[in-house]
Amino acid sequence: MAVVACLYVLRGGYVPARFLPFPALDLDQPGVLLVRDWQLAALRRDDAACAAVLAHPSVDAEAVADKELVQGCGWENAVRVREVAGAQLKSAVLTCPAASALTMWLLHEVLPAAREHLGQDVVGVTHFGRYACRNIRSGGPIGSNRRSEHATADAIDVAGFRLRDGSTVSVLRDWKDTGAQSEFLRAVHRGACRYFRVVLGPEANALHRNHFHLDRGWLWSCR
Repeated sequence: MAVVACLYVLRGGYVPARFLPFPALDLDQPGVLLVRDWQLAALRRDDAACAAVLAHPSVDAEAVADKELVQGCGWENAVRVREVAGAQLKSAVLTCPAASALTMWLLHEVLPAAREHLGQDVVGVTHFGRYACRNIRSGGPIGSNRRSEHATADAIDVAGFRLRDGSTVSVLRDWKDTGAQSEFLRAVHRGACRYFRVVLGPEANALHRNHFHLDRGWLWSCR
């Protein structure tokens, strides 16, 4: 029971980063999966650690005031993100753990995969889902009465990427293809599972045929 309680406390981010028995999160270092998950979780309630981590030169993010939780909707310790690793995105409010996970995913998975498979850099991220006060859209009754991670700014839905030459890669258009764009998308989908707890793509269900759902909630799933 003590071990379970300890894991619950670490996973829930109830221990501030400065009290963890390992180094503070460094966005430049991919690290080890379980330790990285705890490091990200520790940012949830630690404003000072969040500010220090997101002072990274690859991130354009500014702190936003907490939005009081009402009926499961709102956020705490969140930032407004505009650019990550040279890739611009429409302004999105994300919790510090989600913003940090997004940064690490782009730095360590998306940019290297784009260079490997597409021969160029990603300069833009297209998304159409961040904070939204709503329930899970499950496509059926299961889970329909539970709040989505979007309701606490702990998730983002990524629909595609813009490349340096002006072309785009689309989850809807390119996932089922057999070319370099599909290989790139599948690589970054797998890579997202190293930083986010839940990653859902086109093969999860029909609701995700046109985007990757990435969140830092309590569950753990990579589909």
